[in-house]
Amino acid sequence: MLALFHYGFVLRGFEAGIIVALVAPLIGTFLVLRRYSLIADTLAHVSLAGIALGLLLGFNPILAALAVTVLASLGIESLRLTRRVYGESALALFLSGSLALATILLSLGRGFNTSLFNYLFGSIVTVTRGDVLTISVLAVIVAAAVAFLYKELVYITFDEESARVSGLPTRAINVILILLSALTITLSIPIIGVLLIAALIVVPVVAALQLRRSFAATIAYAEAISLFSVVCGMLASFYLNLSTGGTIVLIMLAVFLLLLLATSRRRGSTQA
Repeated sequence: MLALFHYGFVLRGFEAGIIVALVAPLIGTFLVLRRYSLIADTLAHVSLAGIALGLLLGFNPILAALAVTVLASLGIESLRLTRRVYGESALALFLSGSLALATILLSLGRGFNTSLFNYLFGSIVTVTRGDVLTISVLAVIVAAAVAFLYKELVYITFDEESARVSGLPTRAINVILILLSALTITLSIPIIGVLLIAALIVVPVVAALQLRRSFAATIAYAEAISLFSVVCGMLASFYLNLSTGGTIVLIMLAVFLLLLLATSRRRGSTQA
């Protein structure tokens, strides 16, 4: 088992995977509790257009995805604030538009289909030192912002109207939250893949919520579930030659189902 870590690409993959596993549930907790889970899925599809654009123009695909995703997140929040387009409708517009753009870019750049596959489903083999550095920087930004605005984010998560009345700049904080979501999605791409990023952000949080603990404890449990799933998924994908992202998500879903069954039985025996 330890011989596995003699390979440089494996070490890079695990470094990036552990960082992603810790950061994704941090943002996911706020999104799930605010019923913003669809934002993660929308921005993930937007990032696909950014990756395709980067590959087509010869830019770093991760940085291209970051730029496009940040711009899209600002556009979504702007539409939502104007109230001329309902929140879910704004998400649908960006999701469908980004998929259409990605499809066109893919048809223009048939030569990078192989490279694109790794970004779609994630792979520990293709994670570069530059990817690890980019992921680390973005993760520090996300973690620092959450730590600095933790109380405000929790307040808005549970009672946005009361937070607004009390004088908190709820609009600015909402914009920051969606920007942090864009950063989290971008840093997750090399490991989990575009098509499965939303699961990494949402599933560990939903699993942790089954335990019915405090807000801080829920974040801790979600990160533990995420870390366990990512590490086990990366090991299994390496030894069994499976898709990294798909393996990680299936393990997460298995943990969720086990917790769901365990808590359901416990509540049933308590009521009896």
